[in-house]
Amino acid sequence: MISFRNFSLRRGQRLLLSQMDIALHAGWRVGVVGRNGCGKSSLFAALMGELEPDAGDLDLPARVRIASVAQETPALPDSALDFVLSGDAEVANVLRAEADAMTREDFEAVAQAHQRLAEMNGYDAPARAGRLLHGLGFTPDTHDRAVSTFSGGWRVRLNLARALMMPSDLLLLDEPTNHLDLDAVLWLEQWLLKYPGTLLVISHDREFLDGISTHTLHLHEGRAKLYSGDYTSFERQRAEQLRQQQIAFEKEQVERAHLQKFIDRFKAKASKARQAQSRMKRLEKLAGTEAVRAERALHIAFGEPLKLPTSLIRIGQGECGYHGEADGGPLPILRGVGFGLESGDRIGLLGPNGAGKSTLVKSLVGELPLLAGERNAHPDLRIGYFAQHTVESLREGASPINHLQDIAPGESQQAFRDFLGRWNFPGDRAFESVDGFSGGERARLALALIAWQRPNVLLLDEPTNHLDLDMREALAEALSDFPGAIVLVSHDRHLIGLVCDTFWRVAGGKVEEFDGDLDAYAAWLRSRNGENDTDAKKPSVRSAAKTGPAPRKAIDPTVSRRIKRIEARLEEIRVAREVVEAELGDPMLYENAGAQRIAELGFQQAQLAREQDELESEWLELA
Repeated sequence: MISFRNFSLRRGQRLLLSQMDIALHAGWRVGVVGRNGCGKSSLFAALMGELEPDAGDLDLPARVRIASVAQETPALPDSALDFVLSGDAEVANVLRAEADAMTREDFEAVAQAHQRLAEMNGYDAPARAGRLLHGLGFTPDTHDRAVSTFSGGWRVRLNLARALMMPSDLLLLDEPTNHLDLDAVLWLEQWLLKYPGTLLVISHDREFLDGISTHTLHLHEGRAKLYSGDYTSFERQRAEQLRQQQIAFEKEQVERAHLQKFIDRFKAKASKARQAQSRMKRLEKLAGTEAVRAERALHIAFGEPLKLPTSLIRIGQGECGYHGEADGGPLPILRGVGFGLESGDRIGLLGPNGAGKSTLVKSLVGELPLLAGERNAHPDLRIGYFAQHTVESLREGASPINHLQDIAPGESQQAFRDFLGRWNFPGDRAFESVDGFSGGERARLALALIAWQRPNVLLLDEPTNHLDLDMREALAEALSDFPGAIVLVSHDRHLIGLVCDTFWRVAGGKVEEFDGDLDAYAAWLRSRNGENDTDAKKPSVRSAAKTGPAPRKAIDPTVSRRIKRIEARLEEIRVAREVVEAELGDPMLYENAGAQRIAELGFQQAQLAREQDELESEWLELA
């Protein structure tokens, strides 16, 4: 059990957390949420011993093994596989000792290494490292590449794989889905569901949190509160608590006004002095319930396009890729591309990183000329393009106002300030240098600059990286109201599911329409069981999405009975989990019950969740 007792934490003069009293039990998967700057990463630093609390205590179990993702990866000559394998330091050391002994032809040392590996169950370690790399999107031909040859985003994945390889009792993940594609996010979700230790994960991806969390830790205005259930359950419980708090506040204000009126009227009368004194004491004893302070809702908008033609842009028989340098020819990534956009289209691009999603988007923008085929664009086409380099290309030392002046030099400063205020850069924030902005603020400014130009096509490549949950909700709302066409690449299932109504899969050098929604895509990915995209026997994307369970008459009777038993047990587990979560969600439990009862309920909830995960996996295999 991890215990915070009267725990307080500061960063400089700023109080991040105050009087935190929370216990986290073994096996819980806790989503840590809160606005940027509320202390989530600092809490992780305290758990890892990098920060000392300013008050109170943090108790961790003796000899607890903690794994976390390193923030930086040096340019190492080690292969990707060896780098990930080194996460299990003990096994990696024995494997190195074995290799050295073989080189020296010291067969006694080789035998000792073999014995040690057998004791540690370490023979499958290279295979485990390989599976982690594969799940996070590394193709087999990259496993032997040096770490130094990978780009920054892929090195982040290597760090994540290395952390997952570490034997641990407590796993701390800070925004693990950043730099992952949707395929890798879905794989990571399944891996974490099987993790036997305690998991704490910071994420702004609500679908990811809903998929893995058994509890939610909310940090807000220096306070920490633990909720039972996933992110959606947390939102529901918090909304109800705020409603009850506001009701109690309003009721108290009515009573205060009534008591004060009596006191003011009768305090000077001798015959009523005793009653007035009694009411004054009652007034002093009132709880002082705070009014619910409305958190400022963030609303943004992409304005009505100046012109909105029906047919906007089309690629016919396109070959998308990169033109060769002086020492080489063209490098095609996608072939036979037939892709068009009309006003009102909302298309989500699916597929693994490196398959060509960004290449297709750049070809639609015109940033990458086609190697073959035709690109036809309407004369009134106006593209709003967001990519990672859009954020990085913001001018250092310049303010949001400066960036708008670059786009529209003749516009008034007041118009700029009004517009930036609507994008949550109010007052003096509009004049501050972007050098001091967080990643989320920079991304929000980049989106604001696009909105100012009133495009009729939005091509957005991973726009949610660094955005918090509030901004993601605001972006989803703004995109849903946008009348033009949208092409969206994102690992955020909540955003892409709300915005997009059709999906195309980019993989294996092809761009094909996917006949199904995100749930169908996730099920299709699981059904592939690691098949390679180049497998000639693989069904097409459209046909794979339509493939359902085999007809009943083709199912083995034993399998059919097992499926029915699993479905019946899953229904029992669902009912049992609702009962447990209802009891855990009752505030009176924490006032009246002992710690033992709370621990029992938490253990029961974790057991039910684990059994449900196992049965659902078995059901998918059978069905």
